[in-house]
Amino acid sequence: MSKAAVAAVLALVLPAVVVHAPRADLTLEVARTEPQREHGLMDRTVVPPHTGMIFVFDRDEMVSFWMKDTLVPLDMIFVAADGTVRRVFANVPVVERTLPDEKIPLEGDTAKYVIELRAGEAARDGIAAGVKLDLRAVPSQ
Repeated sequence: MSKAAVAAVLALVLPAVVVHAPRADLTLEVARTEPQREHGLMDRTVVPPHTGMIFVFDRDEMVSFWMKDTLVPLDMIFVAADGTVRRVFANVPVVERTLPDEKIPLEGDTAKYVIELRAGEAARDGIAAGVKLDLRAVPSQ
């Protein structure tokens, strides 16, 4: 199965939740398994406003993300177990598909959850370090 087909299947099977941010309600696909988290938003060409993905981990721990085969710039939001935003990596750029894996930059921090939104969305929706998000709808790992 091609990467595009895998992305299409994952998009159909991932549950979605609504997370309340200060200035918007976000509809987020939930990635809870290792294959879901590994694939993330790869191969997507569009991330509509107020939508994205939330990655759920077993516990608050150091996690790292890279942008392999991610075709749109994103904001990456690292969130503690209690919903407090620890760090926002804003406008993470797309990397060339030809860039060797070992040269793709990593973004990381300690988090129980990581949210990916289209670039610029975090600021528009009032998400910054220290903000507390309502994550009650997010299923646990």
